[in-house]
Amino acid sequence: MKRLFKLLVAVLVVGAALYFFLNRTDKSEGEAPVLAGAPADAALLVRGEYLTKAADCIACHTVPGKGEPFAGGLPFVLPFGTIYSSNITADPATGIGNWSDDQFVRAMHDGVRADGQRLYPAFPYTSYTALSRKDVLAIKAYLFSLPRVKQPNREADLGFPFNQRWAMGFWNAAFFKSRRFEADPSQPPAWNQGKYLATALGHCAECHTPRNFAFALETSNNLAGETVQGWRAYNITSDAKNGIGGWSDAEIAAYLTTGHADGRGSASGPMGEAVEHSLQYLKAEDTAALVSYLRTVPAKSGKEPIEIDAKAPWAVASSAAAPAANTAEGHEQGLRLFAAACASCHQWNGQGQQTNYASLLGTRGVNDPGGANVTQMILRGVKMRLHDNEVYMPAFDKAYTDTEVAALANYVIAQFGNKQGTVTPEFVAKQRAQ
Repeated sequence: MKRLFKLLVAVLVVGAALYFFLNRTDKSEGEAPVLAGAPADAALLVRGEYLTKAADCIACHTVPGKGEPFAGGLPFVLPFGTIYSSNITADPATGIGNWSDDQFVRAMHDGVRADGQRLYPAFPYTSYTALSRKDVLAIKAYLFSLPRVKQPNREADLGFPFNQRWAMGFWNAAFFKSRRFEADPSQPPAWNQGKYLATALGHCAECHTPRNFAFALETSNNLAGETVQGWRAYNITSDAKNGIGGWSDAEIAAYLTTGHADGRGSASGPMGEAVEHSLQYLKAEDTAALVSYLRTVPAKSGKEPIEIDAKAPWAVASSAAAPAANTAEGHEQGLRLFAAACASCHQWNGQGQQTNYASLLGTRGVNDPGGANVTQMILRGVKMRLHDNEVYMPAFDKAYTDTEVAALANYVIAQFGNKQGTVTPEFVAKQRAQ
């Protein structure tokens, strides 16, 4: 019995030592690149506002159309339950008004709240850890300059053992390293600037990188694409066929800052939010730096790669005013729905009318047989404010049944992507629930 007790104590001691060793924090401060929109000599609140927008904080900490800015409450439906974003206004009772500088930095760098409880990695501290302390405190200063909102935080709806926040320490030990950004001296300043934007502030990997069984990022497939909240976040590696390697610098920059690139597609869903709340505000020099970094991301084909048919024969054969007869067979219901609600804006040849945001040819959405983004677009529509222009498409979630949405999605994929869509009513029902 004594030997068993000693063995148990030894296991606990070794386990604890391993836990704390793996949870060690790199306290060193790397030199963060100076962004064009947030120069080091700018006023603190000016820098903080720019950095907060570049980090897209408002998108996750505000309920669209309902909530106050940064007051939290946005639900994140995850495989193991639902969590809600927190109130990050300076309200002392329900927000972060009583947080010290060190507590705020610890949350951003290490994923630990002021009360010592660990945050879940849906909050991208795994990316924000690379931010410099100076930039983190500029963000805090800006948030504290905004109106305080008294709104209690919602508790996460997670089952055991996922509701045990302390267990996140072991997740961090296995999948997380607290460390600051380190510039690559072999690369030009603009490239390092772009990497800082992509990996730390913009946290692109949090949506565009696949996750493993434990919800940790698969760094071996960095930016190769993933599905987030029912939307496909596409492959943005340098792969010419499946990523953005075949896009020109101007096309990438246009997509990032306007949400549209001719012949490539228009942003919507979470990416549309990123453009609306964050990317459109980047200075031209910072956008160019971001493009220069994305150009060098190792090419990966990703899961379920999409073959683009930029000149789908049925769409090309159509006039703007009449459908191609070839796609009618087997898609009669979808064709009728498209004629009633879609053709007036998108046109039968997919060129779009009145706005180039309505163009469909060459987009990855209509070339994806799974139809995730086409289905979400039909259900959710689009509403974005970009450079004083309103980009709008009505939502049809209440107008169409699951069967009708599936029929319409499969018709769009056939007409404009020259593919056999696989969207089912059951899939649409799941997409509604996201």
